[in-house]
Parts: sequence; structure tokens; C-alpha cells
Amino acid sequence: MLSRSTAARRRTTLALAAALTLTVAGAQSSAGQPPQERSATDHLNAALPIELRVSTLLRRMTLEEKVGQMTQIRVGKLRGDCDAVPGPLREDCMKPVLVDAKVGSVLSGGGDFPAPDPSPKAWAQMTNAIQKYALDNSRLKIPVLYGADGVHGHSNVVTATMFPHQIGLGATWNPKLIEQAGASTGQAMRATGVFWNFAPVSDIARDTRWGRYYETYSEDPHLAGTLAAAAVRGMQADDGRTARLAATAKHFAGYSEPKGGHDRAAAFLPVRTLQDQVLPPFAAQFRAGVKTVMINSGSINGVPVHASRYMLTEQLRNRLGFDGVAISDWQDIRSLVTKYKAAADYPTAIAMSVNAGLDMAMEPSAAGEFTAGLLQVVRDGRVSERRVDEAVRRILKLKFELGLFERPYVDPAVANELVNGVGLDLARTAATESMVLLRNEKSVLPLSPDGGKIVVTGDTADSVQRQLGGWTVDWQGVPEQGPVPEAVTVLEGIRAAAPRASITHATDQSSAVAQARDAKAVVVVLGEKPGAEGPADTEDPALTAQQQDLVNAVRATGKPVVVVLLTGRPQVLGTVADADALLAGWLPGTEGGTAVADVLFGKANPSGKLPVSWPKRVGDQPMSYDQLPGTNGGESSKYDPAYPFGHGLSYTSFAVGAPTVPATIRADGKAKVGFTVSNTGSRAGTAIVPVYVHQPVAPLLVPDKRLVGWARVELAAGARQAVEVEFSADQLALTSGDVDGAGRREVPRTGYEVVVEDKRAPFTVR
Repeated sequence: MLSRSTAARRRTTLALAAALTLTVAGAQSSAGQPPQERSATDHLNAALPIELRVSTLLRRMTLEEKVGQMTQIRVGKLRGDCDAVPGPLREDCMKPVLVDAKVGSVLSGGGDFPAPDPSPKAWAQMTNAIQKYALDNSRLKIPVLYGADGVHGHSNVVTATMFPHQIGLGATWNPKLIEQAGASTGQAMRATGVFWNFAPVSDIARDTRWGRYYETYSEDPHLAGTLAAAAVRGMQADDGRTARLAATAKHFAGYSEPKGGHDRAAAFLPVRTLQDQVLPPFAAQFRAGVKTVMINSGSINGVPVHASRYMLTEQLRNRLGFDGVAISDWQDIRSLVTKYKAAADYPTAIAMSVNAGLDMAMEPSAAGEFTAGLLQVVRDGRVSERRVDEAVRRILKLKFELGLFERPYVDPAVANELVNGVGLDLARTAATESMVLLRNEKSVLPLSPDGGKIVVTGDTADSVQRQLGGWTVDWQGVPEQGPVPEAVTVLEGIRAAAPRASITHATDQSSAVAQARDAKAVVVVLGEKPGAEGPADTEDPALTAQQQDLVNAVRATGKPVVVVLLTGRPQVLGTVADADALLAGWLPGTEGGTAVADVLFGKANPSGKLPVSWPKRVGDQPMSYDQLPGTNGGESSKYDPAYPFGHGLSYTSFAVGAPTVPATIRADGKAKVGFTVSNTGSRAGTAIVPVYVHQPVAPLLVPDKRLVGWARVELAAGARQAVEVEFSADQLALTSGDVDGAGRREVPRTGYEVVVEDKRAPFTVR
């Protein structure tokens, strides 16, 4: 059964279709000729409605031109040795792809930057040259759409500003800031001719063993969706300089829930879990207008998602109402043959995926094989040309909406100034707000910057590579032999922040212990090797024995020890948990060292809150605060983290008043929760106050509490402020029915409680 919102969308679609029919009829009448006989360049007329331009162009395209639009190739096939060795663009490389296969989209994978010059100007020159060759050789003058993974800034570009990875941005609980970071990223990407960003990640964090954990915003669906939607709005904003940029919701869906935490391992998700936890962050981005979606490389319940009509049509289109472009992940249609053995050959795999609902294949190495395979299955009837037209219509509409037909090129002369060093202040703010103070015994922090000796040690104290993490220049992080981005390390940040102190860098344990004996404090900066996807998976997401030995050794000197954790996931702490102070800095980006120093010395008051749960033990996986209750009374059988979701200390203190909420809320309505927040400490600070809803009695198991919103309040010392947090009743929706999850997703009409800290207020949904 259709939801009210889906039904409304369908009524709107029918109305638009009727309006389009009238528009086309009017155009035919005024021109005195049938639509197919109109000017050959009508689709290039920006004054005409986009739907009319799409329809006009689609009617003029050959089947070969259509399947070319459904294909994306990596830039390595257009240059160098026409494969893996970088070099200049070559016509004999471009012709088989852009002319013969008529490919409509190109991407830079991680590490696919121009060589030997990786500057923004060189990027702009490269994308312009590809665009010019494509347009010069396109019968219908259809531009290509260039894409890349700008997951924390324009992170393929070595001179671009790198923001904190999503897990750190999640700790800010600040949608406005994330929207600004998205806008900055979008500006940098557009300046280089990249108009498609394969970000943000919509997956929720559930298992710290998973190598892409740091690419998520949160374990909570509402927080993750709200922040991802903000990133989408920023990335897709139009500044009028160039064509617009399309953001991507990925990876649809369930990608972050693989069994055992190994990337792309099989996932098993009850429909209720899928609909009530996994899909809501995607729905939030769809409401924000995200233009594309990337499909989950994995399988769900024994079915590869790239071959699942239930996922790609029933859920994505019919239930969630997404009407943009659905693209595969890297070579994933071929994986139906090579990895999943779901298809006997490539053409069969193509038919499976396209019929399931895929619009474009990210086929990095063999564009001609994909287009030939799709042509074959269309001609032998396994894929209808109507289905091809549906996909190509979406792709063309995207290109028109972005303005690529009017503005296919960028200006290389201004690329450097629009990218290099742009957004540094914003990156510093983002990194600072991402810092979560986990522990601060005896108020060890903030440290005084005035005099005395501070020892800085640890494997990540002066490491740009570890601080920036994966998806930085290359997909596995800054390459060992490649260009290294400029960034302020923690050691550099501490030295700059405390010029009157004696800062000593100890590079090994013995020197750290020796130097600590006459120091006033020791700062130990620990991290993990950068990586992504499979290589970053781990069965032991814990600080290493060597890291714990270092902290234990300097603690034995009796000096205050502050541990800074620059990791992509909450690492099990072991004995490090007993350090005097613990600061989670995540993967904080270009300005990370400055942000850490600002917090350590009190220039900034930490405000970050954990967007995920911090486990006590490696065996506490998967873990999330909203896990369902059971009857086991054993140790750790329930939610038992080292630090819970939403935890984060400050250098001041806050008091929160009792909440108020209307006694009754309509199931299709909204409610405002009111309460006061007071700064009861001696310095200014920012309070982040989560608002939860508890359902005392439910026929279905529900979490003890579910996040429905939060307040973010900046308060001077002694100040008090009344705040309101609005939420929609539909945030309480659950999939009804029995174990099979066959019922409708609906809001239970029953009693609830708003929970703000330890205070509650009852209400009823009618």
C-alpha cells in the first residue's frame, strides 16, 4: 500500500506529465510541425522546459547513443597507456571510449589525479579537454558528466582543504556547519570541472571492525540523515559560476551492516531493520533533493543489491519516491559474474541489473564491453528499450538540471584560487567542533600555554598521513610515493599554540619516559594506519599493545598524561582508558593539529558529542545505543559501552530543565519540545542536548529511546536560554506485522514519553 507521501508524489507526477503533454502540444501547434520534426538543436535551447528538452533529445538518439549515456569510465582509460600509467590525454585512448562507445560519464577514482601536475588548474584543463573532445565528436552535442569522491573536501586534489571525515563531522551535531563544508567542497570540485560528487555516505555506523566506519556520520538514523541532508544542500548549492554539482546518497542500502564487519561481506537484514533503521537516512537526503544514488556493492539476505528489483525499484522508487539517477559502484555489475556467480556472463549480469532498476554502470575498465553487452540484451529482448529510455531520461534530465549543456567548461585560470587554501577557517572550526572530550580527571585540561615543559609523543603526533586518513589523494590515503597535502599536525599545532612553553617531541617510548620526568604534562597522540574498504577492515579494533605500553610507561612517571585519539573509529582502549584525559579527535583534516591544540590549551571549549557508542571490548560488535532489549541478564548482555552515544565533556557545566510537550500529537503532525538550558559554569560553552522519545509499551520490540532531535545552544557563563526542538510524529513509525515484516510502516497510536537527559514528559499519538 502506498504511503500518503508516495501517493502525493504520484499525483504530482501525473499532473506534471499532463502539463508536459500540453506544453509539447502547444510547441507543436506554434511551430506548425510535429515534435520529431522540430529543430535539431531544440534540446540546446535553454529557454525551453527541461522535460521538453529531454523528450526532444531522447527521440533523436540512436540506441547506441542511449546505452553510451548509461556508461561511466575511469579517466585512466583516456590517457597515458590507456589503462593504469598516468600521462597526457591521448586521442587513440579517448576515441574507443567517447566516440565508439559514446560514453556519457567519466570519473576519477581515488588516486586518478593529473600527472605530473596535480594542481587544480591541471584538473580543470584535463576535464575541459575531455569535455571538448566529447562535444566535438557528439552528433547531438551531449556533454559528459565528470565525477569523483569528494568525501572530506575535494580530497583527490593534493592542494585542496581537507575537512574532518564524516565521523568527526557527526560529532559536531551541527547541520549548518556541515552544509557550509558541503558548499566549500562543491565550490572546489566545480572549479576543476568535476560536477558529480560521490558523497555523502548515508550508511549508519554499527560495527567498528568495518574499514569504512569513519565515512559514516553516526550510528543513529536520524542524526545521520539530518547531517547527510545538510551536506547535500551545501554541495548542490548553485553559485552561478559554473554548472551545478550533483551529490550522491550512498551506498543504497545496508552496506555498513556486513556480517563479521568485513567490507562487502553478506548482510542479513530483516525487512523491519531495513525500513526502520537503514533506509531513513537515505529518505532524509531524498527530501533534501539529492540527485543521484550509488548502489550497495554487497548482498542482502542472499541477493546482490545490484540485482535486486525489490531494493532498486520497490524500495528506492516506489516506496521512497527517489526519481534521480541510480549508479553502480566500482565494477559491480561485472561482480555479479566474477564474485557472486549470480550470472553466467556479462550480458546476463547487465540485464539483471538494468531490469532491477540501475541507470548507469560504473564500468571502470571496459566501456565497450558494457555497451556491447547492453545492446545485445536489448536486441534479444532481455531488456526493453522502454527501460533504457527510462534510465537515459533520468541521466539527460540530470545533465540539463546541472546546466552542463549551457556551461560544460570551467576556467582553469581561476581554479587554483578557488581551491588552494580555500576553506581553512571553516576546516579549523569543523575540526574544533568535532573534538569530543571523553575523560578529564582532576581537570587536567586545559593545559597552560605559559612556560614549563610539555612532552609530545605517539605514532600520530607528527603524521599528516594518519591525521588525514583514507580517501585523501588516493583511496587508501596519501600514497607513500605521491604528493603529500599541507596540514598542521598536532605537534605543529601545540608548538604554535604554546610558544612560551618548552615543547619536546619524543619519537620513541624510552625517550618519552626520560623526557617526561621533568615535564609538567605528556601529550600522547595515537592513531591508526590510513585505509579504506577491505584493507582497513580489522578483527581487532583496539589500540595496539605498543600504544598501550607507551601510555602505561609515561603514566608511571607520575606526570599528567593526555591521550589524543586520531582514529577513524572508536578503538577499544584497554589500559589507555585510565589516562588522566582522553580527547577523541577522529580524522580531523588539514587543520586538525590547530584544532587539537586549541582544545588542549583552552582556546576552544570542547563541545563535541559522540555520534556513536564507544565499546569497552572488541566483542561488543555490532553495537548501537538503540539495540533492542532481550531477557539475558549477563554481563554486557545489554547496552554497556565505555562511553555512550551522546557523551562529551566540557570545560564548563550545564543544567537542563524539565521538558514540556503537547499532551496529544496527531500521527501525521509535529510537536515542539520545550526546555531550558543553563550554563552553570565559569566560562562560555556550547551545550548539545539530545531529545529522545521512549515508548513504554509496544507490541513490537523498540529501543529504550530513539533520537528525534536536539538543541545546540551557545551560552555565556551564567546564561540561561529557553529552547524548542520540533519533531515529526512520523519519526516514530515502525514496520508493523509479525516476524516477516509484511505490515505497513506506520506510527503506533499509543502513549510515549519525551526524554531530555533524565527528565520525562508524557504524550499520546492519536
